[in-house]
Amino acid sequence: MTFAQRINGGLRRIPTWPVYVFGLGVPLWYLYLAITGQMGVEPINALERALGLAAMQMLVAVLAVTPLRKLTGVSLVKYRRAMALVFFFWVVCHLLAWAILDLQRIDRIWADIVKRPYITIGMVGFVLAIPLAVTSNNLSIRKMGPMRWRKLHKLTYPIAVLGAVHFVMVQKVWELEPLLYLVGIISLITLRVPGLRIPWPVKPAAKTT
Repeated sequence: MTFAQRINGGLRRIPTWPVYVFGLGVPLWYLYLAITGQMGVEPINALERALGLAAMQMLVAVLAVTPLRKLTGVSLVKYRRAMALVFFFWVVCHLLAWAILDLQRIDRIWADIVKRPYITIGMVGFVLAIPLAVTSNNLSIRKMGPMRWRKLHKLTYPIAVLGAVHFVMVQKVWELEPLLYLVGIISLITLRVPGLRIPWPVKPAAKTT
């Protein structure tokens, strides 16, 4: 039995619900840190950024599931849907922190969306993610059919790019970390999209005598 097979055997015994518990716990933890003054002199801004960064990291993890399986044999496919829903939940929390705690007024929310390109881009990505979150269940797969469902969920790719561009632009100056996320996301998409991806290395078949 290979190392990957041993890991996959262990993963099969672990249910998906801990992913959801983790997804709920992270925003609550960040909110606790903000309320107790442990997120610096601008806790609301720090809370927004922490939630946004967490969402980016989860999105990268979702995109990495297939390349990880192809390259190493380790499969996290069982957890991908839960990870994607956690990503969406963290984006919602990020938006709520911005809209409710930071701006606090509906007219300011719309004005910021129209005025600031990085917010416009982020909101477009969020709107595209809504149908993916709504249809991330077995009932939707049965009603839509696997082909249509998979086609819809390819919106993950533009959502990921928009999220990474939003992350780069929100800094207002060129910083290395957001650029690395953008490059990483584009690389992961390239590995997944037919026609763009680099062929996976295939082990030569064993010779028979």
